[in-house]
Parts: sequence; C-alpha cells; structure tokens
Amino acid sequence: MKPSFPIPENISGTDGKVRIIQELVPGKQITLAHIIASPDRVLYQKLGLDPTVDWSHSAIGMITLSPAETAIIAADIATKQSGAEIGFVDRFSGTLLITGSLSDVEAAFRATLDYCERTLGFSVCELTKT
Repeated sequence: MKPSFPIPENISGTDGKVRIIQELVPGKQITLAHIIASPDRVLYQKLGLDPTVDWSHSAIGMITLSPAETAIIAADIATKQSGAEIGFVDRFSGTLLITGSLSDVEAAFRATLDYCERTLGFSVCELTKT
C-alpha cells in the first residue's frame, strides 16, 4: 500500500517501503508532566487502574522522563511528598502514572519537577492540567 503523501527519494528503501526510525536523544529531561482532574471512570479501567480504589481519588498524573530509569526516582519522590499512590511505573519507557486527590498529585509532581531540575540538572517542562 502506498501512502497518500509524497515520499522524498532519500527515505524510501530499495524495496519501495517507507522506513521510519525513531530515536531517543540522550539527555536529562522531563518531556511531559500532566494532570487529569476528575477523569471519567472508564479512563481508569482503560489504563489498567482499579476504579474501585483509584476513582475516588479524583486525579491521574502522568509524567515522562529520560533517562527512563529516572521514573523510579520520580515514583519515590511523588509518594514521599504527598498522599498520591503509584498507578504504574515503567523504568524502560520512563513513564509514571500516579493517582490521588488533585492537590496530592499536583504536590507530587511539583516536588518531582523541582528535584529533577535543581538537584539532577534536568531540563523540565511545564506542569499542565485538564
């Protein structure tokens, strides 16, 4: 199947197939820090979180870090700085999901962003909310 957009000559292979290469640029950075306030119950289920435990907490926070192992440090900071709980942590992708009250999730992420920027010398993004 041919794509519906023009392919420059220098990125198609000899077999006519398009090759896309995704790279992770090494660096110390937080590229996403977002809080979902009052998410729908089905979102908890789709994320593999237990809605009977987590739904009453009223917020889901997600953060992406590089190097990926930093997600472990972020999880430690987040749970020590607030009443937030770990929903998911992946040391291979650098993803952390936490749940809790809106104020707990926000406090957890503000502490994590601050520590990573000031102590670890990370480049950090802005904390966003929906």
